[in-house]
Amino acid sequence: MNSSRRDFFKAAAAIAAVGAISPKAAEARGEKPMNNPIWLMTSAFPGDRDFESVVNRAKSVGAQGLEVCVFRRGSDRKDHVATHLDYENFDLEAAKKVIEICNREGVRISVGSYDNLIGGAPANQIENQNHILKLIRIAALLGGDANDVVCGTFVGYDHVIGRTDGGFEKNLMKYKEVFTPIVKYAESLGVTVCYENCPMEGWQSVTAPDCYNNLPGCLAARKLMYALIPSKAHAETYDPSHDIWQHIDPTEVINAMDFRRLRRVHIKGTRNFANDPRAIHWGRLFPDQSVNAELAAKAGVPVPTSEWDRLNYEPRLPGFGGSDSLDWARFLENLMAKGYRYPFVIENEGCNSSHTGNMGATMQGFRATILNTAPVVWPLGSNGYEFDKRSLKPMALTLNRNIPVKTMKDLT
Repeated sequence: MNSSRRDFFKAAAAIAAVGAISPKAAEARGEKPMNNPIWLMTSAFPGDRDFESVVNRAKSVGAQGLEVCVFRRGSDRKDHVATHLDYENFDLEAAKKVIEICNREGVRISVGSYDNLIGGAPANQIENQNHILKLIRIAALLGGDANDVVCGTFVGYDHVIGRTDGGFEKNLMKYKEVFTPIVKYAESLGVTVCYENCPMEGWQSVTAPDCYNNLPGCLAARKLMYALIPSKAHAETYDPSHDIWQHIDPTEVINAMDFRRLRRVHIKGTRNFANDPRAIHWGRLFPDQSVNAELAAKAGVPVPTSEWDRLNYEPRLPGFGGSDSLDWARFLENLMAKGYRYPFVIENEGCNSSHTGNMGATMQGFRATILNTAPVVWPLGSNGYEFDKRSLKPMALTLNRNIPVKTMKDLT
């Protein structure tokens, strides 16, 4: 048994002996606190139209908060359309109302929108950049870092320059040009911008030769990004599922990253298909390629059916309907041993949960994943593993004035 596992069971046994204790009490006794909140990502609720409805969904399954999706209406993204705050009319009064609801209901939030900010049609890039500035402003009105309200985003990728010699480094330089004013703006408002590591493998046509579509999709890129813009106002949301299908151990990624940059962890799994016929035919070094269907049938070669069907895996939720390809106990225990103290956010893209289109299955997936995660991140009390609500401090309204809306043109 490794040392982190021994420490985990030792702490659990101590808590079981005396009942639930607060994180501060655990620290006073020389133990690592186990009381991380578990949140839901609201992308799974595209049909809900208001903030209070998603708060009610979170509470109904025992979650302590939400990563509130605020996707831009009219975006070229069709796979995620959830928008649970009125970003066009959000002001100090709206912030007061949201904070009041959060404090009344005992939940906490962050905001996020995930688009291509450095690639694609030039007009779309500008609209996506201006939208993330609106979300940074919303996060600031909600208290920003003082209330741990971060702003989640992608960076995206410019494939036009990416397919030229030195294309990856050219994308890094474009990132620096675009995000330097964005990060500076966030820093001026006391907000942290968090990049998610999804490569967004389906963001190109099925006939494209590659599928790397979001710059922070690998650890090397994220480290280079922080070196290019040395600010504390940007960090990361780490989703282990994206490294699982790349056959990378997420625990080792956690060990190799700058741990101070880790502000959110997404709970989402992946089940790899080890003996999939397409993997056997095309290998795993590159995505499956699309060729003429008649020629493929004649040759007996399997081909992908869509742009999201090129890498021989399926998304899962840990603890719901079977296992996936990650040792979740090891992954979570390692995070707790290293002192991770921020929320775990369940992103429900499970093939047997949210992707069924059935809201009952979606909620079951969330509930099962919370129960699967709880024994490692919550203290053991008289009623089992429970989040200690005493650790939640009230969200504070940190501003007494409105913040004007800014655009990239204003910043540059």
